[in-house]
Amino acid sequence: MSKTKIFFDTEFTGLHQGTTLISLGAISECGKTFYAEFTDYAITQVDDWLKENVIAKLNHPKGDVSDCIVTEDRPNDMLVYGTTKEIKIYLEKWLSQFEEVEMWSDCLSYDWVLFSQIWGHAFNIPKNVYYIPFDICTVFKMKAIDPDVSREKFGCGEVYHEMPKHNALWDARVIKMCYEKLNDVRP
Repeated sequence: MSKTKIFFDTEFTGLHQGTTLISLGAISECGKTFYAEFTDYAITQVDDWLKENVIAKLNHPKGDVSDCIVTEDRPNDMLVYGTTKEIKIYLEKWLSQFEEVEMWSDCLSYDWVLFSQIWGHAFNIPKNVYYIPFDICTVFKMKAIDPDVSREKFGCGEVYHEMPKHNALWDARVIKMCYEKLNDVRP
């Protein structure tokens, strides 16, 4: 049996060892989505660029939410606003709908470490999640496409227009579109 591919992305407080999650977006290959905004990120690590490009695009910027909020408007889609501990519960619930999961991201070094850190350690991630993540950058390189190509233009093609870049769920959708298009590319 093949694993369900989950395409995911994170937004976080900087490219450094002590970074913290701001948001996480995921979409399954069949289109089920999960989006979380963390209320316990290190606000002291937020610079002007993050304020303008990430925080301003959140549904609930830090301070707007005092309790965990969960919405499940569409079956199998979930929006969560809360602490890492709260989000972990709902992310586990969302992931549990899939028998086996394979995680895909873009430039996934930080994404995978931060995803694993939700459970405190990579050995604690849910058992249905395969422990080896996959990186779309490597697929671009193997297909002889510049790994620095605009993901939006590549994935969306001619219908591309300026989208909400630096929104973790949108970025996860773009990763999925790129993966699907890359499957048709012969090097």
